[in-house]
Amino acid sequence: MRETLYPLRTALSLAASGVPVLPLRRGKVPFGNCRTCTGNSCGGRPNMKTAGPCRCPGVCHAWAAATADPAVIASPPWTAAWRQAVCVGYHPGGAGLTVVDLDNADAIEWARTALPTTRVVPTTRGEHWIYQGTMRSSNEVRPGIDIKSTMSYARYLGPGTGTTAILPDAVRALAVKEEPAPFLPTPQVVTVPSRTGNGECRHRTPAYLERGIAMAEQRITEARSAVHTTVYRTFLAVLSTHGRCGCLTDAHVTRLFAVAQAKGESPRHCADAWANARTALGV
Repeated sequence: MRETLYPLRTALSLAASGVPVLPLRRGKVPFGNCRTCTGNSCGGRPNMKTAGPCRCPGVCHAWAAATADPAVIASPPWTAAWRQAVCVGYHPGGAGLTVVDLDNADAIEWARTALPTTRVVPTTRGEHWIYQGTMRSSNEVRPGIDIKSTMSYARYLGPGTGTTAILPDAVRALAVKEEPAPFLPTPQVVTVPSRTGNGECRHRTPAYLERGIAMAEQRITEARSAVHTTVYRTFLAVLSTHGRCGCLTDAHVTRLFAVAQAKGESPRHCADAWANARTALGV
C-alpha cells in the first residue's frame, strides 16, 4: 500500500475497534461537502446526535461523515480523500468518549488540579484528556479548554497513556450555561453552611484542597466578562471535586463568596449560584 495511504491504515485500525473516523485535510479540518450536498441541500445530517455517513458516497457533513464501516472507509470515493488527508479525525461521541482539549500549559495545570486523572494524549501545544462517557461539545469552556464529544470531531494523535476514567461531573459542569441575572454591586462577606458530607476528604490532601480553592479564586478574579456564569461554573467545579466528602468548610465558601462579590456579585446571587450548583450535582 502506498505511503500516502498511511492515514487510511490508521483509520481502518481505529474502525476495527468501533471508533468512527473521517479524513482531515490540510489545516486539520474535514473535507467540504460535494456539489450535491453543498449547503446541506441534500437534506444531510448536520444536526445528527450520532455519527454516520451521508447518503451520498462522498465524505460530507464533517463530523457526521465519521463511520466505523470498513467498506465505506475503503471505498473509492473515500480513498481519494485519504490520498489528500494529512491526518485522521474521529467522532468522540460516536465512540462513547469525551475529549477535554487542553491547549496550553495553564490549561493542563488547571486540569491536574481540578479533574481526575485519565488517559492522556499529547498534542502539538497541550494534551487531550479522554474520558469514558458522552456530553454535548462546547468550545472555550474556560481559557484554552474545549470539550469535544457529541456532534464534534477530534484529531487522532495516538493511543496515549493511562487508564480511561469515567466522565466526571467536573467536566460536565464546564459546559453548563446559566442565564446571567441582574446583581447588586455592593460587596459583602457572607458565611453559609457548606459541609455536605462527613469525615476527612479521602481523595485530596489539605494542601491540594487549598490549591484548588486558590485556583477557583483566581479564575473568578480574572473573569473579564460573563462573571455570573464564571462564578456558577467555578462553584460547580469546586463542589464536584470536594462537595461529597465533607472537606469544604464555611471558611472555604466564604473565600469564594468574597472574591465573587469583589467582582460585583451580590450576596444573594452568590448564595443562589451555590445552591443551584449543589442541586445540579445532587450534593
